[in-house]
Amino acid sequence: MADPVRIEDITAHPHFRPLSTLRHGIAVDLRYATADNFVGHSVYAGIDCAWLRREAAEALEHAAAWLHAHRPGYRLLVLDALRPQRVQQRLWDELQGTPLTMYLAPPERGSIHSYGMAVDLTVLDPSGREVDMGSGFDEMTLASHPDHEAEHLAQGLLSVQHLIERGWLRAAMREAGFHGINTEWWHFDFGDRIAVRRDLPRVL
Repeated sequence: MADPVRIEDITAHPHFRPLSTLRHGIAVDLRYATADNFVGHSVYAGIDCAWLRREAAEALEHAAAWLHAHRPGYRLLVLDALRPQRVQQRLWDELQGTPLTMYLAPPERGSIHSYGMAVDLTVLDPSGREVDMGSGFDEMTLASHPDHEAEHLAQGLLSVQHLIERGWLRAAMREAGFHGINTEWWHFDFGDRIAVRRDLPRVL
């Protein structure tokens, strides 16, 4: 296991890259740095979390380039990237005893976000508006679960267009080597989770 890195030291770490350097029109709106998230307040408290590991950042640029080539005018919007362990712990403590903890990796196991190898994102249309995915970012309901999409389509809770929009996002991310999860349409990991936790430094 690699030695952990403090978020305050991230600017000097060669394996991390600021989101501000991402190419291919990738936009950034880190929702946990604002009150526009499922806990209703900023959880970053002035911490600079606009970073990814270099390999994940480069893959995200590849995803954005693929999306632009196949759907001109559409861009990726990053909603969350590096999430330090201290923030993960803060979220876990705040949600302890509620069903919402199912959406968080337990602090002792660690979130892939805390290694800079996971990203939450959506898509902007040519007018700069977020496309309608059928549920919002951090909407912790079954409507956000990719593994329930077929049932929700059959029941009229999601539309064909919602699934098309999610499909474009997934296609771009998979093309670049990211993997989605069953409970959040916006979350993607880069690399094998076991190897990430075993081999890479966690950001504290």
